Amino acid sequence: MMLRYLFLFILICFHTLVFAQQDLGEKINKVFSREVYKNAQTGISIIDNTTGNVLYESNHQKLFIPASVMKLVTTASALEILGPNYRFKTRLYYSGKIENGILNGDLIIVGGGDPALGSDYFPEFYFTPHFLEKWARLIGEAGITSVAGRVVTDNSFYSNEQIPPTWNWEDIGNYYGAGANALAYHDNLLKITFQSPASPGMLTRIVSIDPEVKELSWQNEVRSSDIPRDRAYVFGSPIDNRRIIRGTIPKNRSSFTIKASNPYPEKTLAEEFTRHLSRVGIHVSGNISQEKVLLQNMKLLAELQSPILSEIIKVVNHESVNLFAEHLVMQIAAEANGLGDRTVGLNLISEFWEEKGMNTSELFMEDGSGLSHFNAVTPSFINSMLRYMKITSTYSNQFFESLPVAGTGTLKAFNAPYFLENSLRLKSGSMKRIRCYAGYIITQSGKDLSVAILINHFDGNHSKLMSELEKIFIEIGKE
Repeated sequence: MMLRYLFLFILICFHTLVFAQQDLGEKINKVFSREVYKNAQTGISIIDNTTGNVLYESNHQKLFIPASVMKLVTTASALEILGPNYRFKTRLYYSGKIENGILNGDLIIVGGGDPALGSDYFPEFYFTPHFLEKWARLIGEAGITSVAGRVVTDNSFYSNEQIPPTWNWEDIGNYYGAGANALAYHDNLLKITFQSPASPGMLTRIVSIDPEVKELSWQNEVRSSDIPRDRAYVFGSPIDNRRIIRGTIPKNRSSFTIKASNPYPEKTLAEEFTRHLSRVGIHVSGNISQEKVLLQNMKLLAELQSPILSEIIKVVNHESVNLFAEHLVMQIAAEANGLGDRTVGLNLISEFWEEKGMNTSELFMEDGSGLSHFNAVTPSFINSMLRYMKITSTYSNQFFESLPVAGTGTLKAFNAPYFLENSLRLKSGSMKRIRCYAGYIITQSGKDLSVAILINHFDGNHSKLMSELEKIFIEIGKE
């Protein structure tokens, strides 16, 4: 008799689960069966992290372009391989001898790949006081009143491939396409300020470029527009000094600033360092130079450590900073073999997940940030990785807390009151005709879910799609 009741109980639970899955599936299908999405490809995977049960899946083993959702793979890998307390190091040395206050040698800045060095994302860490001011004071305390040599920068810790070869031409001149550099500085960006005429369609004027990079030449083709937002793009390769700016900015602006990538951050750092030295009365007579330096007989003056990796990863996933993500890939390689190399780093990431039992035939990485259109991944792989990070990883909390909640970061458009107690944590990814989300949802019944929704090749309004997806996430949260 007891066995009969037990059987009936299990049968009822099974039917309840099936109907719940059907109900959720019907709501999801209703959204993506609309005319605007008929030509789009959609891959979805929703799993219960505790049990491993599938709540819903569709095209879950098909490959999709993930855009910035790829950063989940990169940040999870960096946490696992490098550890949450890992710190990047930038070192200041001097060569030669100090005689009567004169350094007969060079000051050498050796990069260790810190992506956050002088970053606007960490102002209190680097600028209170400014780390270059502290370095200048340390040099004075070492008895140096002038430098007969040079300020030398050494960024040889990374390979000289700043930009992945599969990035778009439209992206690489702009701030979000800044290239990795072992001596990154100030997010490797430039600020370009314009004045625009009162009438639309008129040529604008460049007022200032900060910092000024003398090696770059600028051709301004930006025009004024009735459109009230930045639609100007900077074109130019990291191995070419010419930059062309095309597009539009709002009309009738006395000051309107856009951002571009800086291909020479190590030179910008050295120039700013020289100015700090001058402010404390230390004159450098030689020119700035960039070269690989043999550190034998060099004397260490200072070592600047970055914020811990878990804090950097929060910025990556909250603000979707491509530069930081690319540095994580390079650093994984650098720690393994002494040289930051994109291909080596990506191979090490793939090998790591294969060792954890993941099917890496469902993962194709061309970069760490997701900016390459040649990246491809399945919803199934994303969710397998998310479940590993939630259930198995020693660093589960650090990864979980790195993801933005509704109303913050790249989820700013989502309404926090619909997701109480931060029950929604997702990384978004978007490009033209691509919109993706992946992360975690804690449901009203207490289920801990991993969710991946990857949408490619839709020809519609991103804001409308985001609103539709928000409704889907609300429904998932009711499970």
